[in-house]
Amino acid sequence: MLLSVLRAIFVIVIMIVGMNYAEQVYKDVPAEAILAAALGVSVLVIGLDVFIPQKSLLAISGLLFGLAVGMLITYGASIIINLLVDAYELGPANSPSVSTTKVVIGIIACYLSVSFILQTKDDIRFVIPYVEFSKHRKGHHPLILDTSIIIDGRIVDVLETWFVDAPVIIPRFVLEELQAVADSNDRLKRNRGRRGLDIINRLQGIPTIEVQFHDMRTTREEAAEPVDQRLVNLAQKIDGRIVTTDYNLNKVAKIRGVNVVNVNDLAKALRPQFLPGETMTVKIIKPGEAPGQGVGYLEDGTMVVVELARDRIGQTVPIVVTSALQTSAGRMVFGRIEYARPPERPDRPDRADRTDRPDRSYRRNNNQES
Repeated sequence: MLLSVLRAIFVIVIMIVGMNYAEQVYKDVPAEAILAAALGVSVLVIGLDVFIPQKSLLAISGLLFGLAVGMLITYGASIIINLLVDAYELGPANSPSVSTTKVVIGIIACYLSVSFILQTKDDIRFVIPYVEFSKHRKGHHPLILDTSIIIDGRIVDVLETWFVDAPVIIPRFVLEELQAVADSNDRLKRNRGRRGLDIINRLQGIPTIEVQFHDMRTTREEAAEPVDQRLVNLAQKIDGRIVTTDYNLNKVAKIRGVNVVNVNDLAKALRPQFLPGETMTVKIIKPGEAPGQGVGYLEDGTMVVVELARDRIGQTVPIVVTSALQTSAGRMVFGRIEYARPPERPDRPDRADRTDRPDRSYRRNNNQES
């Protein structure tokens, strides 16, 4: 509403200025033509404002600062040119050639200043006053949550224990997707959507982090893109990091040059390393594939195969780690019950010790005699 009123006032002011200028300069021009020209200019300006949805305060501030620096350089160059003209008697200081030279120098100075400021805006620092052409935020790269990580729920525990100095951003289209899943007719999807909304409420209750709902204005083509593509575009625009558990989104974001925090990789990296000879306790859940084996699981989901534990199903037993194996499906730990010795296998007697068997040569001789 306020923006519409501002645009209406802008059109009226442009038309009034056009009429006053026409009355002073072009008195023979019809008023209708002046009004039409003023209306056309105002419509053109408002059209540019409407059809450029993404406004950047950073770019505007860099543009204004660059113009100011360029005009300052132009003013200094004009003084030097006037001094040279007077010293060497090159003609009047207000001659067309001198004025044109000043205009060209001013255009070049403003262009180079604006270009330099926009290309090095992240490195410019001033002490008095302190100016920094970067968006003021708590951290360098905000964390952007996608739908999968919100439904997963482990991000709450991670953010509660990890001191994050960057804002946590939940895009509006992700929130809309969660609401659509929560209103689904499928009971499983409905429960997942409601779980995601509960996770967002828990995130808002953490006092050490800042949760923001980002409402990015997009074009009609961008609004029709998939959610993963819109997440990557948002991360590129605000220089953020995507937090996800989606494998495909992880790969696509890395191809586009976007930093990704995969909670599955983080959990895998934080798993404890078990060396042969270490002891632990595990609850035997089910029998293993080999005879006598029992299978249990650690809190992080690691499978533990225990020898001689088939008769201990349902019990929590101390075990000694014998080996560990990393597979594509996860990690497996092998062990045996502590204080339990593997069954002793009888040694295989050597041929020299087999005195209970008759010699083959002796049997061959007896057969020949018979």
